[in-house]
Amino acid sequence: MCDRGVVDTLELLLHPVRLRIVHAMSGGRTRTTSDLCASLPDVSKATVYRHVALLAEAGLLEVEGEQRVHGAVERRYRLRRTRAVIDRDAAAAMSREDHRNGFAAAMGALLAEFNAYLDREHADPTADSVSYRQFPLWLSQDELNELINEIRSAVVSKLDNEPAPDRSPHLLSTILFPTEELPQHRTDEQTDHRQ
Repeated sequence: MCDRGVVDTLELLLHPVRLRIVHAMSGGRTRTTSDLCASLPDVSKATVYRHVALLAEAGLLEVEGEQRVHGAVERRYRLRRTRAVIDRDAAAAMSREDHRNGFAAAMGALLAEFNAYLDREHADPTADSVSYRQFPLWLSQDELNELINEIRSAVVSKLDNEPAPDRSPHLLSTILFPTEELPQHRTDEQTDHRQ
């Protein structure tokens, strides 16, 4: 059974709006809740404020600074990236239902992000190199491990990129799962067809 901290992190991150807030806070950016509302125009302000409060209360967002705006205190938040992750151990402790819910949350967040992108006045999928391809691959376990390591290495090398005038944020989502169960016993005839 997961400990309470792992369960809380799973519950927090496996939600489409909170995932989108985490995405919007990436790259070491500091943002106010008002900034986040502008980045998520399809989400009500009350919803954004509620989910920011939940993430801050749980320690996934930390207050970077405060300032008075029109008589109210406005906080600038920063993502605590080490807290906003479901690591290998947490993923291993997830039930099938947790994975089902997590996948649904990720797909919900991805669909909302893509719709928000398309709703921009100057959205140009071709010029922006938008891609949503799927590649069915036949892989041995060793080949699968090699592919995962290659992808991880390529992505990790860019994770610490910070905002810069020549950079814009992109969302890269990986989805990988077997589409068929591997047969437990093969006949010689089946083995011959594979060679």
